[in-house]
Amino acid sequence: MTIDPFEGVKRAKVNGTTLAYREQGVGEPVVFLHGGISDLRVWDQQLPAVGQSYRAISYSRRYARPNEDIAAGEPDPWEPHVDDVAAFLQEIGAAPAHLVGNSQGAFICLLTALRYPDVVRSLVLEEPPVIPLFLSVPPRPMEILRLFVTRPRTAIALVGFVSGTLGPVKKALERGDDEEALRLFLISVLGKEFYERLPEESLARTRENFSTLRAFILNDVEFPKLVDDDVRGIRAPVLLVTGEHSPPWLLRMTDRLEELLPNVERVEIPDASHVMQEDNPPATNEAILGFLGRHR
Repeated sequence: MTIDPFEGVKRAKVNGTTLAYREQGVGEPVVFLHGGISDLRVWDQQLPAVGQSYRAISYSRRYARPNEDIAAGEPDPWEPHVDDVAAFLQEIGAAPAHLVGNSQGAFICLLTALRYPDVVRSLVLEEPPVIPLFLSVPPRPMEILRLFVTRPRTAIALVGFVSGTLGPVKKALERGDDEEALRLFLISVLGKEFYERLPEESLARTRENFSTLRAFILNDVEFPKLVDDDVRGIRAPVLLVTGEHSPPWLLRMTDRLEELLPNVERVEIPDASHVMQEDNPPATNEAILGFLGRHR
């Protein structure tokens, strides 16, 4: 007998789509947003811990399982995901909320704080890919040159990701080699060691949500515009979370956010990479709960 991993999820209708979610506990809302090629299951080890003191909620963003899949050939722009956060919080009576995001989900949390500040109490951001603070995608030659002059370590790390990963991933997708595209992408965000340590259950989840990566890469979806003054203007308290073994390109972006944010703390999760909430759940939960306790 096969167990449905989404059995018992609730559903909320927002902005013309339906979003599946789980919640546990009562109190101030804490809402978790997953990254790309993922879904609400990535937070399964956070909801019980946070739900002891808060109303902990995780939801699958549009096109993530078990929601309706994206249509073949359609792009997956960032803006609807940001609008969904605000609409979702209003629909389930969870505004304002503490937002916790991983990767692309963390970037969406950051954008939500910019565009809908009234729905945000605080932010916990796990390595958001804020590439637009440094480069366009694809990068312009003068941008690269300027970055090499001003921030050489960041330039090496970011150009390596944009040119050395996104390009080869797109080529693999174009020739129909989805497994190679997934392998290249995961190594770029996790590092080779943590990719090889990835549990089969987690790898299967990325395959189940692979259509979102295809939609993003093959349609050349633009990253949202973000400049330094945007980040400086965020008034909500922010916790930046990095993994001890996360790839350098992700760490350099977190460094910049730490420089710009006016009300910021930072913590490193030991023995963890980019999906630190799964690599080291106890330490990640401790960091989240400690921050939330200081900002109730």
